[in-house]
Amino acid sequence: MPVTQVRTRVEITDSTSKGIRLDAEGIGLHADLNTLPSDHPLAAVIHNLLSAYRIEPTPSLNIKIDSTIPVAAGLGSGAAVSVALIRAISENFGRAISDEEVNAFAFEIEKLHHGTPSGIDNTVVTYARPVYFVKGRPIETFRVGKPFTIVIGDTGIHAPTRESVGEVRKLWEADKIKWEGVFDKVGRIAKRARKIIESGKWEQLGDLMNQNHSLLQELTVSSSELDKLVQAAREAGAPGAKLSGGGRGGNMIALVAPETAEAIAHSLRDAGARRTIVTTIE
Repeated sequence: MPVTQVRTRVEITDSTSKGIRLDAEGIGLHADLNTLPSDHPLAAVIHNLLSAYRIEPTPSLNIKIDSTIPVAAGLGSGAAVSVALIRAISENFGRAISDEEVNAFAFEIEKLHHGTPSGIDNTVVTYARPVYFVKGRPIETFRVGKPFTIVIGDTGIHAPTRESVGEVRKLWEADKIKWEGVFDKVGRIAKRARKIIESGKWEQLGDLMNQNHSLLQELTVSSSELDKLVQAAREAGAPGAKLSGGGRGGNMIALVAPETAEAIAHSLRDAGARRTIVTTIE
C-alpha cells in the first residue's frame, strides 16, 4: 500500500564543478559520482539513465536527495529514492518516461538493495496504488472498497531486507517441506486479505494480520522490539497488528478505527516506537 504521509524529493541543479555531486543527508552520503562503486544503488540509477539517454560526457550537476522515509525500515525507502531520482533525471534532460519504464528501471536497482526483490516496493511507489503480487505472475493493482486506517510504528532499528531474506532462505534450504507449508499459509492470508480490502470490510483484516505476524515470528523475522509494539497496539485496542517489510527491526503496522488512531499511536510511542505515522488507505 502507498503511504502518502512520507515523501522523497530530488533536486537537480547545474554545477560549476566537473561531474555529478550527490548529497543525501538521510543516509549520510556526500560524494562525487565517480568515487562511488558502480553497484551503489544511487550511482547505478544515474549511470543507467545516462547510458540509456546517450548523454556524454558526464554533465556537471548537483543532485540533492531529501526523504522523510526511514531507511531500512520496511517502508520502501530505497524504491522511493530510485523512482524519484529516475523521474528527476529524466525531467532534467527533457526525456519523457512512462510509469512502466520508471518501474522497470527501479526494479533493476531494487536488486542491488535486496538481492531477490519481489518488485512490490517499486511498483507501489511508481503507481501510488495498492498492489497484489504472486511470484511468477504480473503484479496487479487493485481497488480499495472502503478507506481504512493504519498506524505505523518505527522501532528505529535498521534492518536491511537482504539479510532477512538470506536467513529465511537458509531455513528453507534446510527443510523445504516445512517452510513451504508456512509460505502457503502466508499466501492464503494475503489472498483473503485482498478480497476483504476490495469488499470494504476492513474490520475483518485484524485477525488475518495477527495470524500473519505469528507466521513471521515462526520464520524468525520478527524481533523483541517489533513484538513489543505489536502487543502494545493490540492492548490499546487495535484489532490487528503485524511487522512490516523484511522484519528484524524497521516498522510494524496496526489496523485501527479512525477515532482510536491517535491514542494507539501514543501507546506505541510509550512502548518504544521512535516515531509513528497515521495513514488512511484509499
